[in-house]
Formats: sequence, structure tokens, C-alpha cells
Amino acid sequence: MIIRVILKRLALLICCVMLASACASKRTYVAKLPDSQPKKYQKPYIVMGKRYEPLPTHVGFVQTGIASWYGEDFHGKKTSSGEIYDMYAMTAAHKTLPLGVFVRVKNTLNNKEAVVRINDRGPFVKERIIDLSYSGARALGFEAVGTAPVRIEALGYSEGGSNQYREPLSYDSGNYSVQVGAFTKAENAERLSEEMKKVYGFSEIRSAWVRGEHFYRVYAGKYPSLRSAEAAEKVFETNGYPGSFVVSLD
Repeated sequence: MIIRVILKRLALLICCVMLASACASKRTYVAKLPDSQPKKYQKPYIVMGKRYEPLPTHVGFVQTGIASWYGEDFHGKKTSSGEIYDMYAMTAAHKTLPLGVFVRVKNTLNNKEAVVRINDRGPFVKERIIDLSYSGARALGFEAVGTAPVRIEALGYSEGGSNQYREPLSYDSGNYSVQVGAFTKAENAERLSEEMKKVYGFSEIRSAWVRGEHFYRVYAGKYPSLRSAEAAEKVFETNGYPGSFVVSLD
């Protein structure tokens, strides 16, 4: 009798181990929502002398470039969203995507994919477009080498706390321009805007208060896609406007 009971318990233990192993082998690399959603900090910000304006919407956003990851040095510290960074969560940092948006990241070298949630700002290194958590980098298979070429695609916000997303209607269309300058004197902004109109056909000035100071921002050119706007940004930088960056006109 005692031997029979021991054998039954042993069989039950083996089943539990096999079940746990099977579950682990089917793990999907998808971001989860935090217990409480962070506040959405969408205000413009300046890092290393360059101004960044978070996009008002994720719709139509797709981007290719280099991904990197950040880990122990930032683990446990506050992110730009106010959330505490967890290097083992499926999160990421992006310079302009709205905080809280989920994105699909594909490693174009090995075709591995992962879904991460944007909860921080960065990376502020040239040519890098997204900074993944350690777990995100591991899911894409580049945690050892540090960087990888990727394609990122905005999925949207989580629907009802699940991993179902409001899909974008398109993946690149939009209404974009490039900010080529910002001035505290209106006449300087007007002078540059007139020059831009002659060359690019479109330019406008938008004013805003930043830390108690009034700025006049000059936008130049109209572009129907994020790709074309990013290409124009590089041209502006080459032609003497190093602080240029893409903005949404919507």
C-alpha cells in the first residue's frame, strides 16, 4: 500500500514537471500591461541640445534602423513615463512614439519578432531608432552582440487590457514637415520661412512657450509619408540645419 501511494505521488510529480516544461517551450515574446498605466508624458523635450516632439498619434508609423538594448545600469530606475524600468519586462524606449503604444519589432537578420510597449525615451545615439529591454533583445536574439537591424511597426494601444491592438490604417502615410529652426525673435523666423517657401513651396511658423520663453518654430516642406520626411530631414541637416527633425502637421 505504501509503495502504491509513493508511486502515485511520483507519477503526479512527473506530470507536473512535464506540463511546466511544455508551457515554457511555448512562451511567446509579447509585452504585458503594468498593474497601473503610466501617465502619458507627451511634451516636447531637449536632449544634448536637440529638441524632440513626440508624435500626436502612432497611426501609420513604421521605421527601419538599428536597435540596441539597455540593462543593469538602468534597472530599477524611473523611466520617462514615470514607470520603474524592469530589464526583464518587454518594454522599449523610443524618441517620439507616444508612450504606452505597443510596437512589433522584427530583427531583419534572423526574422525573429517581439511585441514591446514603449515606456521610455531614447536612444540618443545616431542611427539607433529603438532601445529594447534586455528581455526584448534576448527575444530578438541580439543580446550578446548589442545591436541589430530592425523594422518597427506601431500596433496601437492595448484593447481592454488584452494583447489585441487597434491596428493602424496604413503603415507610412501621414502629414509631415521638418522643423528647420526655432527663434525667440519673430522677424528671424519670418525671414527663414520666406526662404523655405521659395525653395520647398511650403513653410509655416508655429509659436510655443518653452520654459517661460516664447519660441517661433519654422517648418519647411510637406511630406505624405514618414519615410519621405526623414529623408528630407537628412537633406536639411546636410545643408546647414543640423537641428532639423520631423514633425507631424496634424
